[in-house]
Amino acid sequence: MKSKYYAEPFKIKMVEPIKILSEEVRLKKIEEAHYNLFYLDSEDIYIDLLSDSGTGAMSTEQWAGMMKGDEAYSGSKNYKKLVETAQKIFGYKYIQPVHQGRAAEKVVMPIFLGPGKYAISNMHFDTTRAHVEIAGARAIDCVVSDALDTETYSPFKGNMDTKKLIELIEKYRPENIGLIIMTITNNSAGGQPVSMENLKETSEIAKKYNIPLLIDAARFAENAYFIKTREKGYEDKSIREIVLEMFSYAQIFTMSSKKDAIVNMGGLIGIKDDEELYEEVKLKTIPLEGFVSYGGLAGRDLEALAIGLEEGIDINYLRYRIGQMEYLASRLDEAGIPYQYPVGGHAVFIDAKKLLPHIPYYEFPGHALAVELYKEAGIRTCDIGSYMLGNDPDTGEQLQSPFEFTRLAIPRRVYTQSHLDVVADALIAIKERAETIKGYKILWEPKILRHFTAKLKPIE
Repeated sequence: MKSKYYAEPFKIKMVEPIKILSEEVRLKKIEEAHYNLFYLDSEDIYIDLLSDSGTGAMSTEQWAGMMKGDEAYSGSKNYKKLVETAQKIFGYKYIQPVHQGRAAEKVVMPIFLGPGKYAISNMHFDTTRAHVEIAGARAIDCVVSDALDTETYSPFKGNMDTKKLIELIEKYRPENIGLIIMTITNNSAGGQPVSMENLKETSEIAKKYNIPLLIDAARFAENAYFIKTREKGYEDKSIREIVLEMFSYAQIFTMSSKKDAIVNMGGLIGIKDDEELYEEVKLKTIPLEGFVSYGGLAGRDLEALAIGLEEGIDINYLRYRIGQMEYLASRLDEAGIPYQYPVGGHAVFIDAKKLLPHIPYYEFPGHALAVELYKEAGIRTCDIGSYMLGNDPDTGEQLQSPFEFTRLAIPRRVYTQSHLDVVADALIAIKERAETIKGYKILWEPKILRHFTAKLKPIE
């Protein structure tokens, strides 16, 4: 049955023209970009699903708030508003703005991690894994086995495997585990949510072994929506109430506010009540991001972020937001195109391993499908698979990801139902010629986060 498309809970006040290049020009553009979609110019993209980070459309209230920017170097009134808003939403005493999520990780990770230390997560995303390794530690993923079965329904595929978590803590010894990280929603597993029950159980394990629990909070509001709609006992609770309970189970959070706070730039660090830890965070923030009351952001950005945090937890907005994923997934169901089922909160993750079974992981099926989408219809997406995962930091050998996804990340309040239909139609056309699609070989790559700047060529 085709999913209903929830009408946008807003009206359009301004438009930005976009163009679609001819197939001949697109083929030339992707070759010039070394078959790396990050090298493409945005003006050469028709529908840009590369990321949902910082790509959303701000509201009239946010744009109006930008005009109230207090650009004082210290003590901006916008900083005060942001702190008060975040304290109310998350229930944390200390709030530190930074310019984006990876800046929050750059500040926080070295406090807890170093050589000989480990971070265990339901799944690390790319920048989180990179900052764990930059600190000298090693990242271990511990997602539930349900996530590995992309075809079978499970409401919370983003959950931590708590039994395995205990085994890992015992194996590596509690004193060597610098952090337990809960990513909500679990991006690398397909934007999959974490249940309140699992978050609580993970928190109890962390307390038992005296290990700090950190929430990667980029998509906290979407996770709260899934708890409300899928977890027994929460159907009558508000998103605000659910968020407060979620964060009560951790001691610290890092957040890319470019997702669920619907801003183009911004991040947060939250500390529940540890004043000593907050002082450490401040000491690291000042040389890396700027004075504590702006944290690398303009006053106008702080104001837009404060407003966006409130808008991002609105139930009508979230129903529409998740509804876009469900609508696109229903089109894929009709065509028999495999994806991580059920869809997550910010993207539809196409199972490229199943769609392109002839391409081995070391030739990057997720990336191959992403390139094909650009060739087919000017759609830009990205790989969430072995290409993104990269090489073992100790041996240098290519790692095999448990997933080979092509992520269709939907920007917030940007695209319409018709745009989603174009995406679905392009995937259907690609499926018809899937067996002709070739994998890719890397010609050059940096040591970390290679997918941003690597150069590739098709396998002949």
